[in-house]
Amino acid sequence: DMNEGIIARFRTMAIHRGSVLFGHVVGSVLQAILSVILVGAVGVAMGFRSTDAGVLEWLAALGLLAFFALAFTWIAVGMGLGSPNAEAASNNAMPLILLPLISSAFVPLDSMPGWFQPIAHYQPFTPAIETLRGLLLGTQIGNNWWIALLWCAALSVLGWRWSQSQYNADPR
Repeated sequence: DMNEGIIARFRTMAIHRGSVLFGHVVGSVLQAILSVILVGAVGVAMGFRSTDAGVLEWLAALGLLAFFALAFTWIAVGMGLGSPNAEAASNNAMPLILLPLISSAFVPLDSMPGWFQPIAHYQPFTPAIETLRGLLLGTQIGNNWWIALLWCAALSVLGWRWSQSQYNADPR
């Protein structure tokens, strides 16, 4: 959008300057929520059952996933705005795909090599995954829930500030 001229046209219109970014983020987060609901429905259709989770736990899990999507969407918007073209923008966020792979999503932290455990432990996906497991599978959550929320809040603010500064500094 930045290279095609649509943003330049939006900037000449009588709309709030940040509404373009917020519109993109809201659309992306809604798309992510719909994807989570679809994947969850497929999981339930394939036999996933959460015997310990009630409606509140499911809503809390959906809320955490939505907050997580918001945080990483803002980070991705900042990366995209800092890119010289669309190809670079789509490739800049590729390292974020690795974060779930180096978390406790697939392998418990205790079974990882000792040198790797701090890397997996102190990143945003591990507390979020442990919180989701606790909500939906009845495992211990401990302090993971507030660490996950803190990561989401920090990444959201960082991504928003980064995106705003990139958007406002762009002369196009």
